[in-house]
Amino acid sequence: MILVTGATGTTGSIVLRILAEKGARARGMSRTPDRMPTGVEAVEGDFENPASLRAALDGVSAVYLVSSPGPKIADHDLALIAAAAGTGVKKVVKLSAIGTGDPGFETSSGWHLAGEEALRASGLGWTILRPSMFASNSLAWAAQIDAGDPIPNHFGSGTNGVVDPRDIAEVAVEALLSDDHNGQTYTLTGPELLTLPDQVAHLSEALGRPIRTVDTSPDQIRVHLQAQGMPQDAIDMIVQGYEFVRKGGNAIVTADVERALGRPPRTFKTWAEDHRALFTRTP
Repeated sequence: MILVTGATGTTGSIVLRILAEKGARARGMSRTPDRMPTGVEAVEGDFENPASLRAALDGVSAVYLVSSPGPKIADHDLALIAAAAGTGVKKVVKLSAIGTGDPGFETSSGWHLAGEEALRASGLGWTILRPSMFASNSLAWAAQIDAGDPIPNHFGSGTNGVVDPRDIAEVAVEALLSDDHNGQTYTLTGPELLTLPDQVAHLSEALGRPIRTVDTSPDQIRVHLQAQGMPQDAIDMIVQGYEFVRKGGNAIVTADVERALGRPPRTFKTWAEDHRALFTRTP
């Protein structure tokens, strides 16, 4: 039995589907188990409730460990690793983030590094996945595209190795089902570096309509976030992240998807073509 945490999330839901297609027994853990697909064994689990974690892990041999972005990730990781001790769990595949532990990636390090270190020291089999920016993040632009508004470019000419969540999920499944990936830390990227205008150009082609971008300055970003009532420390963290990309800090492409899957990663263009319906308003 494989436990998939974050089972209704971007990668967790795909991991569950692929495991089902392969005939593997899987259980989805979520605070909202009613949102899981029909036929999936669902359990209501809470990282902050040790009893619910122990119940979710009953009979489980491997875990896909993912938590919603934010500073509580470290606590959630540590709670699950502790709960797994003395059970039948033999392996954990953790979703981390690109650059964790490296200079310039203090945000992801603050969220993920403690969990990575605890997992490596746990005595369990482990694989750590460090993806770059998700292709699916562009779904946040759907309303602006529908309204004909320009997409704000917070990254300037900075680039990201945008990765398809399906590739992340496929690597996770391979690591869950095979010991060949034990002890590996994979930095998962797409096959090319893309600016935000590059991404928008691919979406424009896939949707068959012009989409504009507009460059934004750090000051404009701050004003916008302040108007949303965001705390100042959160604003500073977000703006620093955009500036890091602007200066080329996330201009990283690796061959790790191909190492794990034996094929090149999907392009953002392919992702955009395959998900064009999600950018079209249903009448």
